[in-house]
Amino acid sequence: MKKSGIIAGLFLVAAGGVRAQESASVYHFLQFPQAAHTTALGGVNISAVDDDAAAALNNPALLSTLSDKTLSLNFMTYAASSKQVGATFVKAFGERHTAALEAHYFGYGTMDETDNAGNVVGSFSAKDIAVTAGYAYLLNDRWAGGASFKMLYSRYAEYASAALAVDVGLNYYDPDADFSASVALKNVGVQLKAFDDISEHVPYDLQLGLSKGLAHLPVRFSLTLTDLTRWRTSDYFVPEGEELKSAQKLLNHLVVGFDVFPIRQLYLSAGYNFRRAYELKAAGSSHAAGLSFGGGVQLSRFRAGVAYARYHLAASSLHFDVAYTF
Repeated sequence: MKKSGIIAGLFLVAAGGVRAQESASVYHFLQFPQAAHTTALGGVNISAVDDDAAAALNNPALLSTLSDKTLSLNFMTYAASSKQVGATFVKAFGERHTAALEAHYFGYGTMDETDNAGNVVGSFSAKDIAVTAGYAYLLNDRWAGGASFKMLYSRYAEYASAALAVDVGLNYYDPDADFSASVALKNVGVQLKAFDDISEHVPYDLQLGLSKGLAHLPVRFSLTLTDLTRWRTSDYFVPEGEELKSAQKLLNHLVVGFDVFPIRQLYLSAGYNFRRAYELKAAGSSHAAGLSFGGGVQLSRFRAGVAYARYHLAASSLHFDVAYTF
């Protein structure tokens, strides 16, 4: 492998933060949330029913809850000079059909290229890109189903990879009880072009989630179970010489979050991601490990949100998004 390929390969592992245990998969940028509200709720949520275009593609069935002709823009900071930017546009067709087009870019800036002795011989850039088309159908007053199709592309120095993937989801929503339950199978795909002819898989994920608002308080709780096809110790980051206890392995699948609505136009949110907390602590960082929080405004046509989370040892992340319904 060429020297720049060595650096790119090392960066590929680092780009996934502390989730290096999934060494056979690529496109880890898909695991970062596209919406500030999702970030605030722990980074994973497939059941919260909001008119939030950036969050709806967490579960394509939730597209059925969105307003027609909505445009959403989002931006997230990451470690060093890395950043994520994205845009989503939603279009409804009649009362039962809703479609969305999303594109997002994860750029990691420019890095030094070195030889085997560590001498700097140049520089290279790295980036990930995804373009997603989603569709949802309202089956009846409470049930909706959806699917999305993704085109994925990554380039690190002169090495490139491409893949196709799909998400499918189902949602049940009872507005009278303010209860929502969802299931989603995400990132099921095939790699079309591999880095340096080394085949890897797309990081598929089976998720279950529910959200419930309280009857007499402006509070909503969410619980999400992730990675439900992965139960081996080797699927997780474990420090050398330590063992992953059964209780921790179970908790690693759990993300919890809650929303408070002081007034109708304002939300405040917080979440806790047990796996992220464990892996950041195990890798040497306990500062705000697993915690996230944020808030936003939601008016008749305009929506904006901001959130804080920590995904990497080197830095915290801030997430911003705005949306407008034309």
